[in-house]
Amino acid sequence: MSRPAPTLPLTIYAAATGLLEPLAPTVLRRRARSGKEDPSRIAERLGRTSTPRPNGPLVWLHGVSVGESLSLLALISEIRAQRPDLALLVTSGTVTSAHVMAKRLPAGVIHQFVPLDTPAVAARFLNHWRPGAALFVESELWPNLILTARAFGVRLGLLSARMTAASATGWSRVPATARRLLQAFELILPQDADTQARLTKLGAQVGPRLNLKLVGDAPPVEAKLVDKLRAGLVGRRSVLAASTHPGEEALIAEAFGSATAAGPPSVLFVAPRHPDRGPGIATELRNLGFTVARRAAGDILGPATTAYVVDTLGELGTFYAVADLVVMGGSFVVGVGGHNPIEAARLEAAMVTGPHVFNAREIYAEMLAEKAVIQAHDAAALSGDIRGLLANATIARRIGKAANAYAGRQGAALAAAMDLIMPLLPV
Repeated sequence: MSRPAPTLPLTIYAAATGLLEPLAPTVLRRRARSGKEDPSRIAERLGRTSTPRPNGPLVWLHGVSVGESLSLLALISEIRAQRPDLALLVTSGTVTSAHVMAKRLPAGVIHQFVPLDTPAVAARFLNHWRPGAALFVESELWPNLILTARAFGVRLGLLSARMTAASATGWSRVPATARRLLQAFELILPQDADTQARLTKLGAQVGPRLNLKLVGDAPPVEAKLVDKLRAGLVGRRSVLAASTHPGEEALIAEAFGSATAAGPPSVLFVAPRHPDRGPGIATELRNLGFTVARRAAGDILGPATTAYVVDTLGELGTFYAVADLVVMGGSFVVGVGGHNPIEAARLEAAMVTGPHVFNAREIYAEMLAEKAVIQAHDAAALSGDIRGLLANATIARRIGKAANAYAGRQGAALAAAMDLIMPLLPV
């Protein structure tokens, strides 16, 4: 495949990012002070690393944040099974994703922070790692990285591709540029019908659908922690508010309090999407009348605890397994778009979601049709659902089993997609 010719917007973008590159270290250090970068790994964002490149062919996989990075795990497993000779490099862009992947990546798979999208940084990164193929997931269209990779002869795939209506509108204003970038990919597999239509309209040649967030194994469950939590519950019921965002903790906590006021004693677990919010959430819950403990502070779940803040990474699977009911966060506030329910489904969690789930609209629509999840449109409905499911364990178990059955049927798409992915990989 020939290298796509740059358009005027691409030329301007490359020049502008090149001029701004000298400011990057200062900006990155400022972001590190606010917790948005790992101060010990800023060099990686500039395309520099102390990690040596392994010998032999190497494949680069990229997912920007936690959800996208985790969706790579099933793909990594398939590639390693079919091509154990390949070295694998995974990049992501957030501190939280780096922490999660440190716990979840198989031994031998290298993690780096994705380099900034400037011409020199991209060239430095690619010159060190020299990947034979690069597989990006979801919506990462970084012009300098993409075009520089093509100049280095890297074969590109965009998997589980997702494009929102807003992004499509933005790219449609520079149609030639969008077409150049999309045509740099030899393989594009959209994750849903809407994305398929939008990418096709922009000039992409798309293949069959693949949503990597629907495949893979259940998240890890730590047996010793399960035992400790069940001992701490001392027979009480429990509700997990998973991957919550600002504005949701109070709403869910108040719905929980109303639902359980006249019922059996219960505990609310709150696992924020960003664990650094733990102390603030604990204060908010105390102000609402809860007796609060924090996992990151080393607090135990005691008999007097009524709210337990799970402000740690890599333990959510254990809390999915313990909770009687899971309230999916990111769905009760406008703008987040909901979070992927598949990992919870694989652990037979009985789930309630809010109404704002545009990021996983098709998934939730299918699960709702199969009675594999309940949707609460406001706090009052959520309170009623919590009350009803805690009082009817049989119904909750039925929902959890339906969710698990739905999740179990999603793996076939990856097996089919591997027939298209494997020819991209270096020999």
